[in-house]
Amino acid sequence: MSIFKGFGIGLKTYGKAIELIFSKGLWWYFLFPLALNVIVMIASWYGISLLSEYAKQVIENLLKFDDEAFFLSEYLQSSSGYIAITLGWAVWFISKVLFFVLYGLFGGYIIIMIMSPIFALLSEKTEEILTGNNYPFNGDQLIRDIVRGILIAFRNMFVEFAYMIVIFILSFFIPVLGGIIGTIILFFIASYFYGFAFIDYNNERRRLTLKQSVQFMRANKGVVMGNGFVFTLAMFIPTCGTIVAGFVAVVSVVAATVATHQTVDLNTNSYANKIEGDDEKA
Repeated sequence: MSIFKGFGIGLKTYGKAIELIFSKGLWWYFLFPLALNVIVMIASWYGISLLSEYAKQVIENLLKFDDEAFFLSEYLQSSSGYIAITLGWAVWFISKVLFFVLYGLFGGYIIIMIMSPIFALLSEKTEEILTGNNYPFNGDQLIRDIVRGILIAFRNMFVEFAYMIVIFILSFFIPVLGGIIGTIILFFIASYFYGFAFIDYNNERRRLTLKQSVQFMRANKGVVMGNGFVFTLAMFIPTCGTIVAGFVAVVSVVAATVATHQTVDLNTNSYANKIEGDDEKA
């Protein structure tokens, strides 16, 4: 399969995913990203407030001058309150900006890691709707799904970060054009790794090793990038990207299962062998 054809499949399955979500009663999975957004918002505000208050106390202690011999001690003592308040607000502002920058860079993977148990169940339920394959609840399997989902998210995050550093360094040699090209390349790299995370739930249910899963992703990189493209696009929305991305992720997981089913029949018993065969052809 060509990368462009695969990319088209990855995108088109979003339409089917939305149809399944609302026709098969999967819409309630949207409640989980809603709860996640509320928790993250409360935790971030509370955490930043605690940090700024602590910084304010530290600054106030540093600005106490008891040595009367020091000619500026009286002035600094009288001004310490204003200085502490100003620096406290500065710490609050910088902490908030830093939080949103880091959450903007890695928020997608944080969403995937936190919601990994939900995504594993959603992917399983989607396959049952598509194929009739039923997976009785297995606590051990669910835990394996969760652990693998988190580990893959970590792996992909660090690999993507490494690419980001390399492209950032290279962009210095071609400042403007390099920056534009670098951003486009990073966008599709992120799409690939996000799609990887969403599609891998299907591979985990079939006991594929990580190596076999990587083979599948490489052999069907167009499908993988097409699936992760929409989620990455949501992450790039200014100010509210991570909020929207949580809801898009639900659709992405369903679309990933649909795309996998269209690429490699999920009813196939020799799933792993078929993946390896496709990889050899690629």
